[in-house]
Amino acid sequence: MNKSKGIVVAAVILGLATVILGLCLKAGIDNFSDRDRVVTVKGLCEKEVAANKVTWPIVTKEVGNDLPTIYERIQASNDAILAFLKSNGIPAEEIAVNAPQVFDQAAERYASQNVAYRYTVTNVVVVTSGKVDKVKDLMGKQTELLKQGIAVVAGDYNYATLYEYTGLNTIKPEMIVEATANARTAADKFAEDSHSKLGKIKTASQGQVTIEDRDQYTPDVKTVRVVTSITYYLED
Repeated sequence: MNKSKGIVVAAVILGLATVILGLCLKAGIDNFSDRDRVVTVKGLCEKEVAANKVTWPIVTKEVGNDLPTIYERIQASNDAILAFLKSNGIPAEEIAVNAPQVFDQAAERYASQNVAYRYTVTNVVVVTSGKVDKVKDLMGKQTELLKQGIAVVAGDYNYATLYEYTGLNTIKPEMIVEATANARTAADKFAEDSHSKLGKIKTASQGQVTIEDRDQYTPDVKTVRVVTSITYYLED
């Protein structure tokens, strides 16, 4: 009789253990299934900022057949340009005078021999400054140089004026927060539409940060974009 009771007890214990194991397995499978339910969203933050650095190349050209004479004219042009810049508040440390570039027609194999001038010399004075508004104002005053007989070359793509924004590290943390919040809003909406609840974050990445001209007409105004990509778990 005791032996029979022992067998019954053992059977009951085995049965309970089997039930408990089954429940645990089901919970594990359900949990694993839930962990596979995710949604990936992107959050965008855009901000317009003014350029805080400008590089302005002032280009002049001289032509002639005698290099010493051309050099004297270049030196006179440079003196006038430097005086113009300094008198308008541009300090010497923000000005650089590049070495002249000489093009010799006689040294070109396929150049025409019937040219009026043998040499064309390109001279560039470069202003690099954080005073963007002041430099833009000076660009509009280049006629003062024309009055002195100095023709500033315009429209040369090799010497385009460049505007930059260097304060990205200052505004990026705040923009990442906003982009992340926008991503969360999109994920909440997806979860609501799918009759689910948003769970924890599975993965997150900052994504791409870009700085571009707002448009071709205002290169001194930049559009900064920050994109975050976040994957959330979905729960019932």
